[in-house]
Amino acid sequence: MDVLDLARTQFAVTGSLHFLFVVLTLGLAPLVAIMHTRHTVTGRPVHERATRFWGQIYVINYALGIVTGLVMEFQFGMGWSGLSHYAGDIFGAPLAIETLVAFFLESTFLGLWIFGWHRLPKWLHLACIWLVTLTAYASAFWIMVANSFLQNPAGAVERGGRLVLTDFGALLTNPTLVMALPHVLGAGLWVGGSVLTGASAYHLFKHTAEREFFTGSLRLGVVTAFVGSLVTVGFGYAQFGAISQVQPGKFSDEPLAGTGLSMMIMIGQLLQLFVMFVLLPTVYWLPRWRWAQPILMLITPLPFLAAILGWLAREVGRQPWLINGRLTVADAMSPGLTKGMVTLSFLGFIGVLGLLAAVDYLLIARTVQRGPAAATLGADGPADLAERPHALNL
Repeated sequence: MDVLDLARTQFAVTGSLHFLFVVLTLGLAPLVAIMHTRHTVTGRPVHERATRFWGQIYVINYALGIVTGLVMEFQFGMGWSGLSHYAGDIFGAPLAIETLVAFFLESTFLGLWIFGWHRLPKWLHLACIWLVTLTAYASAFWIMVANSFLQNPAGAVERGGRLVLTDFGALLTNPTLVMALPHVLGAGLWVGGSVLTGASAYHLFKHTAEREFFTGSLRLGVVTAFVGSLVTVGFGYAQFGAISQVQPGKFSDEPLAGTGLSMMIMIGQLLQLFVMFVLLPTVYWLPRWRWAQPILMLITPLPFLAAILGWLAREVGRQPWLINGRLTVADAMSPGLTKGMVTLSFLGFIGVLGLLAAVDYLLIARTVQRGPAAATLGADGPADLAERPHALNL
């Protein structure tokens, strides 16, 4: 493996690890907002407990996902300075907007939501979590704007050896963006719904005392996974026409097939059929069927896998171009990089991101295992925590 292939592999692995955090964030945020809305409207304690429990899982994933995103930013400057030189004025703009507007706002509103329990008026507190959701989706929009520019550099012309933006509207209406954004958001809902379903099935299988709680969560998860599967698969196929026009050979190249396009389609279709024709029609009785709950736990990781395979297919399919038809991957790589330098940074990044991913899912697994009684998010105060000392041991 030469230095170019090694640098490409490094970015693919770190990008995929980061996307695992992103897709779960996009899926859980609206679900937590819906739970909080139900609590605010009805005042039922079960909805508050659901908001706090699933909200704590969201916060864990969000907090650790931030660090993985920072690694991606470093890699653009360290490994791909040719991209910054040739198209940084265009490619960097949506990334800057995502960071300065969407991400910072999302973090601010999330902080207000986390520390606003029993302090903010209930409707203002509710507004905070919906603003978290909206800004998370806005963040995804600007990231997809930047990525779609790489797929199809719409609205740009070359002047003096660099790309210059001539039509900002074309950047926002890029045909490789219009169908891809709902596809990614649908994948997030599919993943979020699957996590709710799998975690709830785990507790129901153990004959938990929280049966009402996890029965409701499982049903919400199945319905969400159904909606997410429809959006994901529908907009996935809807992309084929637009992408085939700008990248004619993308869906026919045998290296591409080897990266997982066919596997993604197969996994996605089988899961969607399973959700549509098995889970959804039986959603009322499903919490009572103990034999089905191990199956629900086993299929929980599959939407994550399909999401990663889809992302790899989108990226690898335009090779050897980094900016399709304008800048090759080889020309985008930073000059002077050696195999040893990339190997060292690769090991460092993989070590950090792998550790963060392991910590993330271990913390989520422990939170799920302990159940809603151990949730510390939105605790009433020191007295409430004193009654539940085990809740502090995350």
